[in-house]
Amino acid sequence: MLFRSSAAICGAMVMLAISATVARSEIVAAHSSAVVNAASGDAIVGAASMYNPFRPGWREGGSNTASGERYDPSVWAAAIRTSLRQKFGGVQFGARPKYALVEAAGKKVIVKINDVGPLTPGRIIDLNERTMRHFDPSLQLGVIKEVTVKPLSGDYWIPGPVG
Repeated sequence: MLFRSSAAICGAMVMLAISATVARSEIVAAHSSAVVNAASGDAIVGAASMYNPFRPGWREGGSNTASGERYDPSVWAAAIRTSLRQKFGGVQFGARPKYALVEAAGKKVIVKINDVGPLTPGRIIDLNERTMRHFDPSLQLGVIKEVTVKPLSGDYWIPGPVG
């Protein structure tokens, strides 16, 4: 009986420790604007559009990104103009993804830069579908003008909206 009680108490302590660790990691997951701004590089300003190679009629890219990952419309990701590749750490096959802060219309989001492309002239970044919906929920605009993109230093950012 004493052994069962000790095991139950030990199990409860382990669960408490795990839940505290999970809670702390969830708090760390939300990047504050101050933290993101402190880690940002020089800003690039231009226009953004959306790409999704799985939609009929879309001419850009294929199903695999420059990093070797498969295009996923449900993650926070983007393709940077090929001429900006080095500014974003040389997005390349098999390398760790790079991250950027994208700002437009009073909204900020961290995206994983996992692709490059020759993009339409005047565009600096192509957002995947989820990221574009953050700025244009109906996807009616097609192009977002006056987008600011800043490379983020470090490899361990959590993509998504910045609070």
